[in-house]
Amino acid sequence: MPVPCFVIRHPKGILLWDTGLKDSTAQSKEGVKDLVGREFVDVPLSERLKALSLSPSDITFVGLSHLHADHAGNANQFTSSTWLLNRHEFENGTKTPPALGIDPSVFSEYRKANIKLLDADYDVFGDGSVRILQTPGHTPGHQSLELHLANSGALVLSGDLAHSRANWKGHIAPSWNFDRAQTQASMDRVEGLLRTEHARFVVQHDPEDFASLPKAPAFLD
Repeated sequence: MPVPCFVIRHPKGILLWDTGLKDSTAQSKEGVKDLVGREFVDVPLSERLKALSLSPSDITFVGLSHLHADHAGNANQFTSSTWLLNRHEFENGTKTPPALGIDPSVFSEYRKANIKLLDADYDVFGDGSVRILQTPGHTPGHQSLELHLANSGALVLSGDLAHSRANWKGHIAPSWNFDRAQTQASMDRVEGLLRTEHARFVVQHDPEDFASLPKAPAFLD
C-alpha cells in the first residue's frame, strides 16, 4: 500500500498535501512494525523535497487529510508553514489518550506552527484551483483535496476517504472508520462533485492509482 505526499505549486505559494510516514523509518531496512504490518520508507520526504530544490521553509501550506501517523508522519518538519487542518480533527488528535492510529509525537510541534483550523471547505489560494473538501467519516475531521489543473483537468486526492478502488467502487466504509454514515455521505458528496466537474478521483493508497501518477520531478500541470 503506497503512502504518497503531493507538492502543489501555485503562483501564490506551495502546498504540501500530507506528509507521509516519518523519515526516521528509512533508517531500518527491515521496516518498522505498525498496527497491521510493517512500514517502509525508501527515500525520506526531506530528501524528496531537496531533489525538487525545496526545503521545509519553502512550503507555504501543509494540508493534512487527517492526523493518522501515515499521513502526518513528518508534520514536525514544517513549523514555518501554515497547517490547514479540520477543527474536529485537531481536537481528536490532541485528546488524551490518543485515538487509534494517532501518534502525537509526529505533530507535537504544532504549537510552533501557524494552524488554520477549518470548519468548512477551504479555497487555499483564493482562485478555486486548490480546494480542501471536508469529507468526515474515516476520522472526525477527515479532508480531501480538489485540484483544477490547466492541462490535466480536475482531480480529487482522496486522503483516506477510500483506501482502494474496490473500497471506493462499493462505497464501503471500513470497520475501523470513525463513522460509517458520515463516510458514505462524504463518498456520495465527492462522487457528485466528480460528475459535475468531470474530475478524476485518485485513491492515494491504491497501487494502481499511485502507479498512474507521474513521479517527481515529473508532474501533472
